[in-house]
Amino acid sequence: MNILDKYIIKKFLAAFFFSVMILVTVICVIDFTEKNDDFIQHNLSMSKIIFGYYIFLFPYFANLLSPITIFIAVVFVTAQLAARTEIVAILASGVSFKRLMLPYAIGGAVVGLLIFGLIGWVLPLGNKSRVQFEKAYIKLPYRFQGRNVHIKIGPRSYVYMESYDNINNIGFHFALETVDSTILKRRLTADAINWDSTKHVWHLSTQLVRTFRGPQDETLKTVPARDTTLNLLPADFASTFKLAETMTLPELNRYIRTKIERGADDTQIYLSEKYERYSYPFAIIILTLIGVILSARKSRAGVGGQIALGFVLAFVFIIFVMLSRNLAQVGSLSPIVAAWVPSSVFSIIGLVLYRFVPK
Repeated sequence: MNILDKYIIKKFLAAFFFSVMILVTVICVIDFTEKNDDFIQHNLSMSKIIFGYYIFLFPYFANLLSPITIFIAVVFVTAQLAARTEIVAILASGVSFKRLMLPYAIGGAVVGLLIFGLIGWVLPLGNKSRVQFEKAYIKLPYRFQGRNVHIKIGPRSYVYMESYDNINNIGFHFALETVDSTILKRRLTADAINWDSTKHVWHLSTQLVRTFRGPQDETLKTVPARDTTLNLLPADFASTFKLAETMTLPELNRYIRTKIERGADDTQIYLSEKYERYSYPFAIIILTLIGVILSARKSRAGVGGQIALGFVLAFVFIIFVMLSRNLAQVGSLSPIVAAWVPSSVFSIIGLVLYRFVPK
């Protein structure tokens, strides 16, 4: 890298981190104003609020708003260079516009790698505390609302419950079925099943066990109440509020595999989260380069107008991300396709805009 590269990267990264600090601080102040009633209701101290919640919320918002802040930083730095005719001088000295974009690409790659590390391994650790705080002091107590629940707990074993009380950890009208291919081999039923938190086992009420050996060969027996272990935990009925955000990438991968093995119907949510984490760093680089392309010329609207345009495009990108995510979660779009659609669309936009930059 030459002196010019270092100069641009330094100004770009400084503007990015400054934008993050200012924008996220303002949002956290607004968030505090909205939630202050909840804090007062639970008689929380300021240290509890700051170090138990906002210290984790700040990096969460910083990551969430990175498309906006990266645009602001790039447009601000590049528009200033253009306003002082520095870009004209650089291009006149024989440096191509493509070469001029290199330090921005390096800066964007640094931010992208930083964000990938944060959302893959660091932020989920903080999100665990943040989400737990929200569930304890901001959200209403969670109650499991599922009815007629079916869960696969083994290669041939399926659990059924008519309902489940997650407060007392009791399931009602329980059934455990063993199925060989499509043939039911054994069915155990009990009026109730409850979790023993001291022994870490399930306690079954009196059970009725039917064993099927053929179309006309069925045995029936009653088994007294007993404890048993199942590939099932109360956590399977706990709140999934922002659960994907609290998992590191390895945890998320393991959770997805478990969901698929159990035949769960909500795997799309977690697959979307997984693929978005991989696509996000590339989106940062693409948005960085588009910001350079948009602000490389002098504008009559000045730096402020170019920053406003950056805001608009960044918000359009976020809307694209949210729309794609919703389509993936309802099954209308493959999660991996949904994760890469915003980056692909903006890559095309960037290529089109590149045709009109000063050469």
